[in-house]
Amino acid sequence: MKPTRWLAHALKNLADREIPREQAEMALAEPERIGEGHGGRRVFMRRYFDERLKQEMLVRVVVEETETERIVTTVYITSKIGKYMGEAIR
Repeated sequence: MKPTRWLAHALKNLADREIPREQAEMALAEPERIGEGHGGRRVFMRRYFDERLKQEMLVRVVVEETETERIVTTVYITSKIGKYMGEAIR
């Protein structure tokens, strides 16, 4: 697997949005789904239970891939799981 580099913007999003980094890392390592992003980017997605919000959330990790590395450009969470996972909302 290629090494992963986190842009400062993505790291700031983790901190500002209080997203657990381990959840973002899990989405990269074991995604439930990989979607198409803008400009050929890929979006790695994984559900998790957010203890702070007390609900299931979807972490979305946007990655730009080069020949030598994966670059995490941004990270965010959403409660709109069905919208992004292509499932009926529970």
